[in-house]
Amino acid sequence: MNELLGRKLGMTRVYDADGRQVPVTVIEAGPCMVVQRKTVERDGYSAVQLGFAARREGGLSKAARGRFKKAGVVPQRHLAEVRVPNDDPVAPGQEVTAAIFEVGGYVDITAVTKGRGFQGVMKRHGMAGQPAAHGHTMHRRPGSVGMREEPGRILKNKRMPGHMGGVRVTTQNLRIVALRPEDHALLVEGSVPGPVGGIVRVRKALKKAMKAS
Repeated sequence: MNELLGRKLGMTRVYDADGRQVPVTVIEAGPCMVVQRKTVERDGYSAVQLGFAARREGGLSKAARGRFKKAGVVPQRHLAEVRVPNDDPVAPGQEVTAAIFEVGGYVDITAVTKGRGFQGVMKRHGMAGQPAAHGHTMHRRPGSVGMREEPGRILKNKRMPGHMGGVRVTTQNLRIVALRPEDHALLVEGSVPGPVGGIVRVRKALKKAMKAS
């Protein structure tokens, strides 16, 4: 197992052995419950379904309650599927904690960024805008986007106003500064996408592992 679900708790700072200040993001990494095990023989691929954050049964359908009862776990609010090797011994009902990570290692963190709504080109793309002097009427507008008779259209991927944020983003190779298993807390160097309280997926860094091998 190399991945689990967690919750972003916010940012703070810690000091390393040399007294240097290190900005860190605190993540509540698990504990996650294994709700379902999928195998190559039965399902065509190997994976586990992880659940995070216990919830009450009241709002669940009979089918959902049956799935959690079959696995022998309390109902979980957030579910995610994680690929694992087919010979991985993990089974439904087991608990996965932040102990799968180690201090000094690296992780990739995936989350949905903060939604910013509909934004213009200055905020969305960092454009400089038009002249701001008196008499000018296009201060924050993008300016001309037209083309000549050929091709006579706006090309795809033109940077224009539109919806900003609310997209799935992965931040790679974040170093684990500290690990506090008793609090299920994972402290990683740097920032993590998403709002405070948002759900994140934490996995062992793929590119660092490839480089090491």
